[in-house]
Amino acid sequence: MGLFKSNRVVYKPVKDMNLGPDSTEFYLQANVKAPRMTGIVVKIVTWLLESRIFGPLLVYILKGNNLIHKHVTNADLEEPPLYVPLHHFEDHKEQEVKCLDFNLTPPEKVEVAINCLPTTFDKPINGTKPSLNRWTIMDYFNAYSSGVITPNMVAERFIAAVDESSKPRLQMGFFINYNVEDILRQANESTIRYQKGEPISVLDGVPVAIKDEIDCLPYPTTGGTKWLHKQRPCTDDAGCITRLRLCGAMLVGKTNMHELGAGTSGINPHYGASRNPYDASRIAGGSSSGSAAVVSAGLCPVALGVDGGGSVRMPAALCGVVGLKPTFGRIPHDGVIPLNWSVGMVGILAGTVEDSLITYAAISGEIPSHQPSGVPAKINLPILPLTKSISDIKLAKYGKWFDDCSEDVRICCSHALNKLQGRYGWKIVDVTIPEIEVMRLAHYSTIGSECHTSLDSFQDKNLAESGWDVRVALKIYGAFSSMEYIKAQKIRNRQLQFHKKIFSEADVIVSPTTGVTAYPIQSDALKTGELDYVNGAALIRYSIAGNFLGLPAVTVPVGYDKSGLPIGLQFIGRPWAEATLLHLAFAMQAICMSEYRKPAIYYDYDLLRTK
Repeated sequence: MGLFKSNRVVYKPVKDMNLGPDSTEFYLQANVKAPRMTGIVVKIVTWLLESRIFGPLLVYILKGNNLIHKHVTNADLEEPPLYVPLHHFEDHKEQEVKCLDFNLTPPEKVEVAINCLPTTFDKPINGTKPSLNRWTIMDYFNAYSSGVITPNMVAERFIAAVDESSKPRLQMGFFINYNVEDILRQANESTIRYQKGEPISVLDGVPVAIKDEIDCLPYPTTGGTKWLHKQRPCTDDAGCITRLRLCGAMLVGKTNMHELGAGTSGINPHYGASRNPYDASRIAGGSSSGSAAVVSAGLCPVALGVDGGGSVRMPAALCGVVGLKPTFGRIPHDGVIPLNWSVGMVGILAGTVEDSLITYAAISGEIPSHQPSGVPAKINLPILPLTKSISDIKLAKYGKWFDDCSEDVRICCSHALNKLQGRYGWKIVDVTIPEIEVMRLAHYSTIGSECHTSLDSFQDKNLAESGWDVRVALKIYGAFSSMEYIKAQKIRNRQLQFHKKIFSEADVIVSPTTGVTAYPIQSDALKTGELDYVNGAALIRYSIAGNFLGLPAVTVPVGYDKSGLPIGLQFIGRPWAEATLLHLAFAMQAICMSEYRKPAIYYDYDLLRTK
């Protein structure tokens, strides 16, 4: 390739593409050409990128070497652009579901969800007792209702645990901000309600953590920066927070995140690295790193994150918890920092599928005026005791993509999928999903352009306060042209057509959640942040369709690598078909839960029962 000349790709019309297992479409693996950068190296690269002379040339070379010019900039496509992945509602006739009435309040929706839970738990398949018994929302509710413990006791235990986790011995980096006085106030109000026998819902007094990308009073919303909250004050709760408050949830603080969501590691030079509870020397994943870590460590049964590029599912998988990203538009997005408006989505991190279902019921349901048509999207909840009776599920699997991961991940996910198929008799449908790497490049162009645009009015004067890794990312983000953005949206339209074809033959697409497990945190990254696009591409490999195409997706823990680090399996579904995904996730959880392992850093509220 010449310096100012690049090959171009002329894409075949979608109608001429073969998506079957016998397709001759070439599987393009990620070929990331960018060195890992931290410390003095990232500072030098930042200086070069911010230079008016060297910056544009360096970005041009980077984009060329990483095939953006070939597959996006100079691409020849016939599809019109699709700027926002809003989906008109289509009733998929999901099996064994209960439909939520649109007029129900959040506590009433939670009550419907409770009626969808199993009343008894199946015995472990291999007859062994699991080493990990996470406290669920129902565990808190039952303990509070019986008077064995109170929300006040949980709040005090939580505050002590967070304080312990923040000390030099651990430095887990769970939270950016938590307010002891506000937590105790909420706990006291909840305790009084239980004493009167008047809890608002099963979420009353249950600790829930919030990613610091979502407005939640009394906290500023930093987005992981040291400056954004000064430019964008938090004046009210986000819509999803309002719904949690209406259910009585105890909101316990703002979790740490990769600064501006601009990375996959969760290493934040301002607030510390969020560390993985299974191995504190490893990353928690990003950008909803703190939310995944607090759930994994047992501090909360549920936390909220925002998923713009796997930012809920990726850390959930690395930390061994459930991560649910609903359909684009399913959950109100008001009060969320508008970093990437066409790909970002509030998501749920939970210790169990059941808890993700309860929380999903509480916060789902878009504001009617925001719907893409006059017909509101129906909300189905899965009746989990009836999961076993679901028949004729077809799981689409693209073998070359599925296997494009580490050996440990491939073996573990293949084994889990085989067990799922064997137990339920569901069918694996072999398919080809063309141009997956092209979709990643188009998504990167999109999320980068939108992030840069959203920060345009005030980033220059605050740039020096950002981490060095984020300064590099923002300079690259700002180098995408309007033509590249539009061509990325044409690729979005093209990919949506591919996925619609696949969903005409299958109910879900199945894949690993990440291509690798949690990698080590290196000391040279703690002060400057880290740019590691090679590992980043492996972590994000399976996440893109959920964001770029607005599809619902869920990850569930299915095992561990040779080092004992968690591995997740992902199900990607049709628009608005979250109930089917949760059924499948519940089925997978039932198979794997007897082998779940307790994290090295774990706070067990069972200790309160003995006091």
